[in-house]
Amino acid sequence: MTSCPSASYHGARAVTRDRGRDGGVTQPLVRVRDLQVHFPVREGVLVTRVRNWVRAVDGVSFDIHEGETLGLVGESGCGKSTTGRAILQLIRPTGGQVLYRDRDLVRLRGRELRSLRRHMQIVFQNPYASLDPRMTVGSIVAEPLRVHKLARGKALQERVHELLDLVGLDPAHARRFPHEFSGGQRQRVGIARALALEPEFVIADEPISALDVSIQAQILNLLQDLRVRLGLTLLFIAHDLSAVRHVSDRIAVMYLGKLVEVGPAGDLVRRPLHPYTQALLSSVPVPDPEIERVRRRIVLRGDVPSPLDPPSGCRFRTRCAYAFDRCTVDEPPLREWEPGREVACHLMERPDRPHLATAGSAASAPASPEGTP
Repeated sequence: MTSCPSASYHGARAVTRDRGRDGGVTQPLVRVRDLQVHFPVREGVLVTRVRNWVRAVDGVSFDIHEGETLGLVGESGCGKSTTGRAILQLIRPTGGQVLYRDRDLVRLRGRELRSLRRHMQIVFQNPYASLDPRMTVGSIVAEPLRVHKLARGKALQERVHELLDLVGLDPAHARRFPHEFSGGQRQRVGIARALALEPEFVIADEPISALDVSIQAQILNLLQDLRVRLGLTLLFIAHDLSAVRHVSDRIAVMYLGKLVEVGPAGDLVRRPLHPYTQALLSSVPVPDPEIERVRRRIVLRGDVPSPLDPPSGCRFRTRCAYAFDRCTVDEPPLREWEPGREVACHLMERPDRPHLATAGSAASAPASPEGTP
């Protein structure tokens, strides 16, 4: 990986990155406000009607600052990927705002939205399904450049070779088809395609979940390297908290369509404030056999409730060992309890805060009984 897409691209992004690092917190590049994505459940054959709504994303708000990586983590089915695709308008939101440099993407259509797409790209989860098997790798990487009419002829070929080299692939393999590459190499092709249009903002939608463990670290390190070299802003989506904390500046924890905790990656990992975050962290293996032997994981009993009919009050209460009466009635808002730390939990208002008594030691943390009201 010795070359970059273009000198102007690399230089401009590097300046932005340095400015953010030296000058403190940068301005938000992307602002999400009360984002909602509800899918209708219909019944009937000839005449259909909406019977219910799947509340996949139900009022999510957060900022992503220039040059940072925000990790979005949670169990499968919590709405992470839907949130990412709704930000890019690949799925049209039911409500809310997505502001990219103060332009509301939800209100844009047609040519206006298409002109902004070159600044926002996505790396899809499954490299086996996201690449057209009938196209060569060179054609896949070149397609965005052709669509936006940014290069042609020899310049297009040279640009494709630069991008393949940037992600660690041999440019001579541009004529090969996706089936001739391994899973990790295919994901590198997907990353090259995402970088073809010189985007500012990239969403990595579980980019390592379909890869072997030995390859996952390579892709994570590649994303880290590209982020620094090109000054990218990333939304990194995953269910593996160990991977998220490795690449993220801040982490947002999602449960059943809502955010339950947001904070700096280091602080959140060292001292999680929400019981759900504590449970996720306790499931991450510790690379120390002595600690791993004695520590006790927080086991969440029962299944995640259906987004068709989420629990009243706090959505996590049915699996929380510390739930009390108020949790069944009032939905806790996401509030800032410490500088940079936002938590949606009624336990934070209690002076004893029982869930924090064992937060520092997973060995003594209680397991949540199934069906806790």
